[in-house]
Amino acid sequence: MRNIELFERAKRLIPGGVNSPVRAFRAVGGTPRFVTRAKGAYFWDANGDRYTDYIGSWGPMILGHGHPAVVEAVQKALLDGFSFGAPTEREIELAEEIVKLVPSLEMVRLVSSGTEAAMSALRLARGATGRSKIIKFEGCYHGHADALLVKAGSGLATNGFPTSAGVPPEVVQHTVVLRYNDIPELEAAFDLHGPELACLMIEPIAGNMNFVRSNVAFIQRCRELCTQHGALLIFDEVMTGFRTGLGGAQGLYAKLIPGFKPDMTVLGKVIGGGMPLAAFGGSRAVMEQLAPLGPVYQAGTLSGNPVATACGLATLREVQATGFYDALHAKTASLVTGLDEAAQRAGIPFCGDSEGGMFGFFLLDALPQNYGEVMRTDGSRFNLLFHGLLDRGVYIAPALYEAGFVSAAHTSQDIEATVDAAAAVFTAITGR
Repeated sequence: MRNIELFERAKRLIPGGVNSPVRAFRAVGGTPRFVTRAKGAYFWDANGDRYTDYIGSWGPMILGHGHPAVVEAVQKALLDGFSFGAPTEREIELAEEIVKLVPSLEMVRLVSSGTEAAMSALRLARGATGRSKIIKFEGCYHGHADALLVKAGSGLATNGFPTSAGVPPEVVQHTVVLRYNDIPELEAAFDLHGPELACLMIEPIAGNMNFVRSNVAFIQRCRELCTQHGALLIFDEVMTGFRTGLGGAQGLYAKLIPGFKPDMTVLGKVIGGGMPLAAFGGSRAVMEQLAPLGPVYQAGTLSGNPVATACGLATLREVQATGFYDALHAKTASLVTGLDEAAQRAGIPFCGDSEGGMFGFFLLDALPQNYGEVMRTDGSRFNLLFHGLLDRGVYIAPALYEAGFVSAAHTSQDIEATVDAAAAVFTAITGR
């Protein structure tokens, strides 16, 4: 088969045959699907087989693949040039759009990837506060910068590594790793390290240990302690930004916690519409510490790329349509509910959650609250589910520890067909 041929060819030249680890299917077994094209809610592999796509390039394709308005914007931008290494008006327009939609942001800096945005935000927090220590949470993934690659989720969870080779101990000596949703441990860390802490970085809804929410009391305590001790609260919304709602996850917490906002925000995925684009931002006072205004250096040849900004700007304009997120949330919730009911009929433990166009599920009786609880889910049954769905033309993340994504292009018929496929797989697993 063509997928097998391409994988063998790739493995001769590319480590593991892939350019990002989770794509290799190492956690679930089998051969990766090599995608040839995509449209709407579907993609086609090298064998010509069609799949309903629930990863959406790991989040960016909130409108579905090849949305006409986005394609038109990209085509027009391409005619004017691929890259300039100089400012363009569209960079300003995209920054204006982001700042308008995310109230906590006064200024933003555009970059090319979520990893770059997170590591730059971390450097800026240290530069702005004059402190070295940072807090992150077990299972939260903030890209593969050395200081943040400690007890992370995503591919590291999939491959079973608590950290990465090549990261010297002295590089992570200032990284304090805590349990997600654990207020007593959080308070103890601030009691011990408060005057040394530059920032606390968190995924407000973690998407790299599947889908795990920060509870409201926990987020409120993060905000209170950062304010009390002079540390910056950084929301990593690479995944949740414009995916869980127009104001991101922070918009959800702001409705529940009066006056809530983070000090800095890291964005990616949806703001690029599928192109390599990310951003980090915050208050004017903090952001003006960046070069060329301040002493914190950050630069990038392709930052604010004219094609990527065209793609991202067109995407952000589309998601502001009236009722867009209400419809997306309802569609995603119906998928999770349908999967739950199918699993329960087959006698398989199952729980799921969703927000906007992002969802996750676990083969457990109750939703986990932290990474340790996530690790109790049934990996062998998940692998059976993954391949059963794949055989029926449904593509979910090839890893137990990844969230899933629904797009505006998915129809109710797609959702029903997916639930029916899952029901057949659950029945095959248990015989019920």
